[in-house]
Amino acid sequence: MTLPLKLGVPKGSLQNATIALFKRSGWIINVNGRSYFPEIDDDTIDCAICRAQEMSRYVESGTLDAGLTGKDWIAENESDVHVVDDLVYSKVSSRPARWVLAVPYDSEVKKLADLNGKKIATELVGYTKRYFAERNINVSVEFSWGATEAKVVSGLADAVVEVTETGSTIKAHGLRIIHELMQTNTQLITNHQSWRDPAKQEKIKQIALLLKGALRGEKLVGLKMNVSKENLEAVVGLLPSLNAPTVAPLYQSSWFAVESVVETSVVRDLIPRLLKNGAEGIIEYPLNKVV
Repeated sequence: MTLPLKLGVPKGSLQNATIALFKRSGWIINVNGRSYFPEIDDDTIDCAICRAQEMSRYVESGTLDAGLTGKDWIAENESDVHVVDDLVYSKVSSRPARWVLAVPYDSEVKKLADLNGKKIATELVGYTKRYFAERNINVSVEFSWGATEAKVVSGLADAVVEVTETGSTIKAHGLRIIHELMQTNTQLITNHQSWRDPAKQEKIKQIALLLKGALRGEKLVGLKMNVSKENLEAVVGLLPSLNAPTVAPLYQSSWFAVESVVETSVVRDLIPRLLKNGAEGIIEYPLNKVV
């Protein structure tokens, strides 16, 4: 038995979202003060916190068996790791983030080629250099640690390559997006040696399964309601479901209990329609995981 599994948790903006995701998946991770080795209620896992930017290097080297980091940082480091699964979550939304090229609103730059001979500020230095080199566009790429948008506003750079989910922060700084370099999302990764270890592979697969289940459950809710026999077909016809709604007769009654799982995004429009078609006593409840 080669457990425990050394698992990397991303430090920074993703830390709280990752810990919350693990909680919904069934694991409690406690970060005590400034410790880089949080406690987890699973004797087969040892946790360590490190920056997402460095995670793939630690996993590739075997310092960590597995970890969660962005697809962007794997590409930046050119890390040779095994991607177990994609996990689309963030501190803001459930949409994949985008690395985009942005310039001032009054800039003459309209397309990538217009940046020939110009200076770009970004945290994603290696990937950006390769991206422009592959297109034979000569640019100077400088590392920027934080407040990257301000580099353009203050005239320290002609453009920025920055990560965004909604684009609102970039627009708020008086910039406009002219190109998308890549989409990124969190990925569960492992090194090839750990993946070949049967016990570790089984544990990593368990983590992936339940994390994905928690993310899926976040987008769904359960609905329960009572429906009379004469309205049953109309109500059931309105209900989307993973398979089919569950319908059970109520005790000594001509009414039925109907239960279904639906996407969160449709509930606000669906409930009024269900009421109009005869459903009563509708209960909406959250789902922890859907596996």
